[in-house]
Amino acid sequence: MTTRRGFVKTAAAATALAATAKSYAGILGANERLNVAVMGLRSRGRALLADFANAKSARVTHVCDVDTQVLNRTLGYFSSTAILKPAIPKPKGDTDIRRVLDDRQLDALAIATPDHWHATATLMALKAGKHVYVEKPCGYDPNEGEILTAAQRKYKKVVQMGNQQRASPETMALIAAIHRGEIGEPYQAYCWYANNRKSIGNGKVLAAPDRLDWELWQGPAPRRDYRDNLVHYNWHWFWHWGTGELCNNAAHELDIARWALGLNFPSRVAVSGARRLYRRDDWEMYDTLHARYEFSGAKSISWEGHSCNRVLKWGRGRGVMIYATKGSALVDRAGYTLYDLSGEVLREEVNQRKETDSRDLLGGGVLTSLHVENFLDTIRGKARRQYSPIGEGHKSTLLCHLGNIAYRTNSTLDCDTRNGRILHNRQAQKLWRRAYAPGWDLSV
Repeated sequence: MTTRRGFVKTAAAATALAATAKSYAGILGANERLNVAVMGLRSRGRALLADFANAKSARVTHVCDVDTQVLNRTLGYFSSTAILKPAIPKPKGDTDIRRVLDDRQLDALAIATPDHWHATATLMALKAGKHVYVEKPCGYDPNEGEILTAAQRKYKKVVQMGNQQRASPETMALIAAIHRGEIGEPYQAYCWYANNRKSIGNGKVLAAPDRLDWELWQGPAPRRDYRDNLVHYNWHWFWHWGTGELCNNAAHELDIARWALGLNFPSRVAVSGARRLYRRDDWEMYDTLHARYEFSGAKSISWEGHSCNRVLKWGRGRGVMIYATKGSALVDRAGYTLYDLSGEVLREEVNQRKETDSRDLLGGGVLTSLHVENFLDTIRGKARRQYSPIGEGHKSTLLCHLGNIAYRTNSTLDCDTRNGRILHNRQAQKLWRRAYAPGWDLSV
């Protein structure tokens, strides 16, 4: 299996695709494979492209990106016969996902675009009769998560969110141990994330480069001028397009914490945060945040994020500590450790593979591969269960959105525990749904 870090480099990408070429005539015939398109070809998109290309039950038939430079470089991986022997069938390339979805032979779409495109592309694909693998967060705001949940029920296609730790054998084993009462009743979880992001500087408004379709990059978002410090990554830190470090990274650990504690929607959300470093640049959001989520039954989850101060906790840059009545559990992407109430280790299961290194903040690797395999097996009716159906993905993503809304309104949110909706706060309720560019409104 190909790691995300390996596929970022051209040579490693070619190696991954070459491995697929050698096994192309494997168990499934070409007509039995699911035809998959990958939308968004940088970063996570490269990881997904490698995993879908390597999957025995799928073939990548289309790739899509609004940046022609990125698109052409990706197509070059497939056509480099000097490296790939034999070359993998070259997918069709396009800058417009609408044309891609018109292909009736396409079975599924994998989405790794900026956040403001996630729900729109998912809904477009569902309406076109395609299954969807969408990276987290599943939507730009809470309303989009609700729409996708309703759309999946209506169109009856598989929608999997890319919270890949749900595919970790070690994490699944831990959750099973917790749910059978091995450390008693879990009542609290503490999650954290730390990084050393640098300043994004102060961008200039100018014309978008010719290689980039700025109109299509914006898609459903109301129109703004292009800035030279926005694309391809720093959009994360602008509220108009991004969803902050909560949706960018806390989404993973909050998801595991919610799963471990058996929780759905919170009753109260409170945060404390600010932009602490590089205050004179264009970054609009917090870089330091503490969020606390209260649930029925006196249970709680907290998340501490430091985007620009990479202090480790328990020797890890990210993870979850779960407290229970008979002990506790420390879990991350590499494995877990169970403790008794005195802090003595009861048992640990740690995967030493580099792809799941606890210090690796990027993710991907073997967990993404397993998550993709589960998505494909679910479509084909061969999975025992789907790891991350959109309804569960929405619940975890909603925690992130609620934290952002609490921060942006400087208020503590009271929520309806039946659906997570905000109560008695008109200012916060206005952020439940974004405004769309003309002609881009979502409807099931």
